[in-house]
Order: sequence, then structure tokens, then C-alpha cells
Amino acid sequence: MHLRRLREARGLTLEELAARSGLSFRGVAYIEHGRRNPSLATLLCLAKGLQTKPSSLLVIFDGQG
Repeated sequence: MHLRRLREARGLTLEELAARSGLSFRGVAYIEHGRRNPSLATLLCLAKGLQTKPSSLLVIFDGQG
């Protein structure tokens, strides 16, 4: 859900985030729906696609997201 909130806050569709990240649409969708756990490399790609710091994707583990 956190990834989806970040994506939607930037006005991106799943397709747009996938293209910006260099990832597949299906891969991004699976991550958003909790069906797949991303690797560190994938998190870095997602952060690039969202134009944010990689740490912003992990903030939910700090109890702040």
C-alpha cells in the first residue's frame, strides 16, 4: 500500500511507474499488492522511477508511514 500511495501522490499510473523504473508492469503490480517482495536493486529502480530517495520506500518499517 505504501508504494501505491507514493505512486498515486505523484500522479503516476502503474504503467508509467514501470516504464520510469525500467521494471515490468506485472512486477510493479505484484509488489504493490504484496504478492512479491522487492530486492534492493528493485527498490532502487522504484525510487528512481518515483524520483525519491530509496529510504522513502522503507519508512513504513520505522512506524512513520
